Amino acid sequence: MPLVQVIVLGIVQGLTEFLPISSTAHLWAVRWLLGWSDQGGLAFDIALHTGTLAAVIVYFFRDWVQILAQGFGLSIGNDTGLAKNRGLLWLMVVATIPIGVAGYLLKAEAEGPWRSPYVVGAMLIAIGLLMWWSELIGRKQKDISHLHAGDALAIGAMQALAVVPGASRSGTTIAAGLFRNFDRPTAARFSFLISVPAVGAAAAKDFWDMMKHQGGIPPELHLAFIVGIAVSAISGILTIRYFLQFLRHRSLAFFVFYRVIFGIIVIALAIFRTSGR
Repeated sequence: MPLVQVIVLGIVQGLTEFLPISSTAHLWAVRWLLGWSDQGGLAFDIALHTGTLAAVIVYFFRDWVQILAQGFGLSIGNDTGLAKNRGLLWLMVVATIPIGVAGYLLKAEAEGPWRSPYVVGAMLIAIGLLMWWSELIGRKQKDISHLHAGDALAIGAMQALAVVPGASRSGTTIAAGLFRNFDRPTAARFSFLISVPAVGAAAAKDFWDMMKHQGGIPPELHLAFIVGIAVSAISGILTIRYFLQFLRHRSLAFFVFYRVIFGIIVIALAIFRTSGR
């Protein structure tokens, strides 16, 4: 697998996993538009998701220590918002259940017929409009100390939409957080935190399948695997940092317009390519 392809896809994964614009759609679009075959297969997909998983764990390391400690009755950490919500760990478990069920039931469709430019384009547009609606009606008053089981379940239910290519896990969960009247940085923060069990479980399942059917990482992909993890992790950490800063002062309007325009382009290109055959 060419190193330039590894680096480009690693950067795309790190950027789009956390921005509400769909990593699946962008990885698919880059490969499709540049004519790149999926040379890395399952092993490289695992590397990309491992990198962004590492990004969330590293960036929110102190949060994780406090959340885990409080979940088991210990008092560690000095984040006052987290300290006021000592059951946050278990609320994250609640928020993860819907995507676990959806992933199990819809895996074949998500990895098969739904990986169509028409589905991807339609979901880019639909979730973009959903994000716009959440900006309009969300009161943006609550921080993470106010999150309760109903919020966690509602955000988790929206996260389940992420199994459909083009939806965007961060896009659906941030929109859900705004619908539940959380401020933008809090909605994004909780979205990123609950990505760890969701992405981690999916990566673990894929790794198990790779070990079972392929016997491990193919020798020719060792370098691509390591570089893919590193590039997606570094770009992911930077994306989280600057996106959270962005949301302190600005709305999701740019990403709404981007999604709608990108979705229209994807559908138009699909129609053009189909009619040109």
